[in-house]
Amino acid sequence: QVQLVESGGGLEQAGGSLRLSCAASGRTSSTKAMGWFRQAPGKEREVVAAISWTGGITYYADSVKGRFTISRDTAKNAVYLQMNSLKPEDTAVYYCAAKYSGNLFYAPREQYKYDYWGQGTQVTVSS
Repeated sequence: QVQLVESGGGLEQAGGSLRLSCAASGRTSSTKAMGWFRQAPGKEREVVAAISWTGGITYYADSVKGRFTISRDTAKNAVYLQMNSLKPEDTAVYYCAAKYSGNLFYAPREQYKYDYWGQGTQVTVSS
């Protein structure tokens, strides 16, 4: 089993920055990729960014390219999401997810490819 715990959410003004963290514990030696997803009220959950554990290959949703940066610390089994130039439309619950099977050099955008999920952290951006 793997446990994922997100932190770093909160209330920020438009144009500001937040940094989300996700720490993994349990069976972490076989990590293949981790990702960040978000779900806004009344909307489906969507991918934000993903990173492969080997090689650090990244994927970003078009809506966050140039503003958000995903990174990982393999020694700490942690993944981070630096969010800059925040917009009100970034308001959502942000979820961390981890993948333990499949290709090493791959950062999938599809939710079903992830094996474990965190409980989520709220990010609210005011205008």
